This record gives sequence, structure tokens and C-alpha cells, in this order.
Amino acid sequence: MIRKRLFSPGPTPIPPEALAAMARPIIYHRSPEFEAVQAEVREGLKYVFQTQNEVILMAASGTGAMEAAVVNTLARGDRALVIRGGKFGERWGEICKGYGIPFEAIDVEWGKAADPARVADALRRLPDARAVLATHSETSTGVLHDLQAIAEVVRPTPAVLVADCVTSLGVTDVPTDAWGLDVVVSGSQKALMLPPGLAFCALSEKAWAAAGRSDLPKFYFNLAAERKSLLKNQNAFTPAVSLVVALRETLARIRAEGLPNVFARHERLAAATRAGVQALGCALFSERPTPAATAATPPAGIEASAIVKTLRTEHGITIAGGQDRLKGKIFRISHMGYVDGTDVIAVLGALERTLARLGAPVRLGEGVRAAQEILLK
Repeated sequence: MIRKRLFSPGPTPIPPEALAAMARPIIYHRSPEFEAVQAEVREGLKYVFQTQNEVILMAASGTGAMEAAVVNTLARGDRALVIRGGKFGERWGEICKGYGIPFEAIDVEWGKAADPARVADALRRLPDARAVLATHSETSTGVLHDLQAIAEVVRPTPAVLVADCVTSLGVTDVPTDAWGLDVVVSGSQKALMLPPGLAFCALSEKAWAAAGRSDLPKFYFNLAAERKSLLKNQNAFTPAVSLVVALRETLARIRAEGLPNVFARHERLAAATRAGVQALGCALFSERPTPAATAATPPAGIEASAIVKTLRTEHGITIAGGQDRLKGKIFRISHMGYVDGTDVIAVLGALERTLARLGAPVRLGEGVRAAQEILLK
């Protein structure tokens, strides 16, 4: 028997209390019982997003939250700046194209971090830009962009800063209000430790003002309508009831651990994983690694896709390969959400055996040893 273990950068493992919550009999979403759940969830989301504003939740994926952010903050004829440094940064541009929003791309080499000075230069050249669409943790490359520095250059301008924080929220510090982030979007299947199906948008007052002038087509993703319902602890449309009930459990888990401890745990697990893969002859792909997932290139002569396949078929461990132009070139190990140090040791031990099976000149125990030294500190 091979026990299956999940180390993909979404979906991520789900804690037992959330699984149990989803197994309960479903409740009516217009009932006082659900409204009580919604009230708790509203406060829990404000805690995780570190904001005093409402966090809109919808039944959708993280991409749904991205689309909602675009159609609610931009109007016909508006221009945007799009920071593209990976597959998900490029998605911002694809959404703009879908709604006829002209944009200037700030292209960043995959694996590199965006330079805030380039954003500042672009805003000086395009003073009429209405939005800067950015990615905080670029899952496809393993890069954590300097969102705080980007926010500092956007804040004095008329543009709203819209940030994809799908794999950074609940992993690393995202102080929405303190950094002056105008729209923060995320999804349920990452550090919030749930199945896919919930999307989140937190908007600043500046962003709500932009929403007031937006005339792009919207119906389901009308955030103003959702906020009106949310203030009554309801939803404009039928919500993913079981996911919201489970979200109450995972938000309580995060609050019990405390955000500073959550961030420290992710940093420790990320550091241990990086040390382990490097000790096995792999190289980090990202120049500024995210604590959500480690992206690495395999030793010479070893195919990344072979690593992914062997881990899955022989060890029951699911990690991710590269996307788009990185397909077959890198592999990615998630360490976000419901993960601890023992999980990291398990995946690195399996990686050691996998590399040895594929012919890499590894010394068994070296990756685990390097990780253990980090975890023991």
C-alpha cells in the first residue's frame, strides 16, 4: 500500500476539523444558522487579510477573484499596467484582453523579482493608468515579489494596486491596510486549507471609489452587490455553503496559531526545504523565493518531469512540475497551509530515493540532514 501525500501548490492538505465540517448536513444559506457562520467568517477574514474593510467572498476560484477585481475597478477606456513575471502574472493581461482594457506590460524574466523602480518609471510615463495589476507570490516560478515596495510607488498615484495574493495570504505577511493595498485577491485552496471553490476580494476605500465609476460588464462578479448582502451576513447568490462552514474552522485554526507564528512556520519550512533540495544537487530557480513553495531545477541529466512522475507513482507524493515555458525544467514542492516539519522530511526523503533511482549522484540522507538542521534551530 502507498499512502498518498499532497505537496502541490494548490490544492493543499485539509485539516481534519475542516473535513468534518464539510461532512455535516448542509444548512440553508438564508437561515439564521448560516448567517451566524457568515458573521464569524467575516471577522476571521478581516484578521487574515489584516484589514478593517469587508472581504467579499464568492463561489469561484482564485481566477474568479482576479476577474472580479478587474471588472469592478476599471471602466471602458481605462489603461492598466500589468506586471508579468510568470504564468499568473500573465493571467492579469489575459483578463484585460478579455474585457478590452489596453495595458502596458512590465515583463520580468521568469525566476526574477519585479523591480519597483520599473513600476515607478511606467507610472510616470503613463500618468493616466488606472490600475497596476501585480502578483505577490508567483506560484509558477516560486518568486515572492516585493509587494510592499510596489505599493509605495503606486499609492501616491490615481491608480489602484490590485494584488494576486492567492499563494501569499496566510503564508507570509500581507498587511492590506498598512501597505495601502487597494485590492487583495485570494482563493480557498492554498494556505486557507480548503478545497477549491471560494474566492476572496478585499477592497480599500480607493478601490471602492474606482468601483463606483466602473462600467465594465458584470453580473455575478458585482462586488458592490455582494458587499450589500455581506453586511447582512448573506450572499447575493447561493454560496458554497459547506466550504464557508469549513472556512470558519480553518480561520479559527489560523487565529489560534496567530499570524506571526503562521508566518514563522512557513519561513522555517521553506528554509528547510530549500536546504534539502540544494543538498541533493538541485538549484533554486527563484532569486527571491516565496515561502509558499520551493521551485528547483534538477541535477544535470535528470528530467524534472521524471521526478514528478516517480514521486507520484512510487511514493504516493504529488508535487508539481513547471508550467508553460518551464514545463519539464523545474519541479515545485509546496509547504503551505496544513503542513509541518515532519511533512518536509517525508517529501525530502522520497526525493532522495527518487533522484538515486533516476541516476543522480546523491548521498542518501544529505537532503534530510540539511533540512533537519534548519528545523532544529
